[in-house]
Order: sequence, then C-alpha cells, then structure tokens
Amino acid sequence: MSSPWVILFLAGLLEVCWAIGLKYTEGFTRLLPSVFTLVTLAGSMYLLSKAAQTLPIGTAYAVWVGIGAVGAGILGILLFKEPATLTRVGFMILLVVSILGLKFTAPS
Repeated sequence: MSSPWVILFLAGLLEVCWAIGLKYTEGFTRLLPSVFTLVTLAGSMYLLSKAAQTLPIGTAYAVWVGIGAVGAGILGILLFKEPATLTRVGFMILLVVSILGLKFTAPS
C-alpha cells in the first residue's frame, strides 16, 4: 500500500464511514456507534496525513473531502431515504469529475 493515491482513497472511504457513523451516534450518546465514528475518524486523518507527505496538500485534501461528500451523499440516499433529485445527483457527478481531474493533473 505504498501508493499515496491508494492511501488517500482509503482515507476517503474511512471519511465516509465516520460521516455516516455520526448519524448513528445520536449526538455521541450511543457507545458503539460513537467508538466506530471516532476510530474511523482517527484512521481517516492518519491516512490523509500519510498521503499528504507525498501529494500536494491542496489536492489531497480536496480529493479526500470529495470522496467523503460523494460517499456520504450516496449512502444518505440509500440508508436514510434522503432525496435523490436530478440536481443533487448531477452535482455529485460534478464532484466525481472534479476528483478525477485533480487526480490526473496532480504531480506525483
């Protein structure tokens, strides 16, 4: 797992986990969801910091946030029945295009 892009992708997946976990913590009043959320948050930050050792921080942070936003948006629709409007899905697609653009134009 030496590729900073693989590390960054995993950090983004963990960001999705802690973002969704927040919904289940009920304000950090439920122990197991709270522990899950805090552990995935710490893991996500750690992996982001490792990826940022090689990748430009602006690119790494933007891609990390983008993965988290798209993942949380999709899971919000699937798990919490949040609206899947054409506009919302369209903007998620724009985020994916932006993430790919940053990946393919970044040095490294």
